[in-house]
Amino acid sequence: AMRGARNMEGYGLFLALLGSALLVGFVSVVFSLVWVFRYREGLGWDGGSAEFNWHPVLIVTGFVFIQGIAIIVYRLPWTWKCSKLLMKFIHAGLNTIAMILAIVSMVAVFDFHNARSIPNMYSLHSWVGLTAVILYSLQLFLGFAIFLLPFAPVPLRAALMPIHIYSGLLIFATVIASALMGITEKLIFALSSTGYSLSPPEGIFVNCLGLLIVIFGALILWMASRPQWKRPPDENAKVQQPNGGAPEGMEAESTMTDCSNADKSDVGFNSEAARKRNFKLDEAGQRSTM
Repeated sequence: AMRGARNMEGYGLFLALLGSALLVGFVSVVFSLVWVFRYREGLGWDGGSAEFNWHPVLIVTGFVFIQGIAIIVYRLPWTWKCSKLLMKFIHAGLNTIAMILAIVSMVAVFDFHNARSIPNMYSLHSWVGLTAVILYSLQLFLGFAIFLLPFAPVPLRAALMPIHIYSGLLIFATVIASALMGITEKLIFALSSTGYSLSPPEGIFVNCLGLLIVIFGALILWMASRPQWKRPPDENAKVQQPNGGAPEGMEAESTMTDCSNADKSDVGFNSEAARKRNFKLDEAGQRSTM
């Protein structure tokens, strides 16, 4: 009975955190839209301020919110009986959408700067932000090449997985740091006449957007760093021998595409058996995801 209660507690906590993250992330996107439509010039693509405004909106939507969801997608317990391959496609797809939105948001800034003869790439925000975009594109390319395409040998995947996970979390944290710097920079420029130091409504409102982004990041990083919420290895995916043929149990993955048969009651968060199985597979270096 105690173990059952503990499992439910872990599951309930996960759902509470997930619900909170989705809410805070969604509210952050709404705040970014309210900011540009209520306090700035709205959205446009004419080389003016309305074009610049795509930058905060698309960064908060893609690079913060969608990237955050992509990070925790493997940890959704009702997907644990789905094909790992399907989850990889979802993970890669969300990250690709985030990348596209980030690139469009960068184009908007450079376009706006060039139209107004404002210098590019002089601020720390721009340095950190561009670094994050470059690292993200590299991470995305290597993720596709090594973990999604079926060519990389299992030992290589096993060796690179901890680096992939660390890099993803580092980039996500860097994006949030850069977003906070960008918010500060924009408010100091935009409120130079009215005075940011006088705490005008826009200043307070956008400071709150910054706090929401920090809270969202904290929730995602907590969920992503709990070992007991790791996706357990597929039960019908046999541990491949390092010198064996098929990489990473691909045949097993492709047979498990249907998610509808996932029985939630089977999900034991802190199940000792699952933990031990995880540990053994980790030791064998066969795990392929968080």
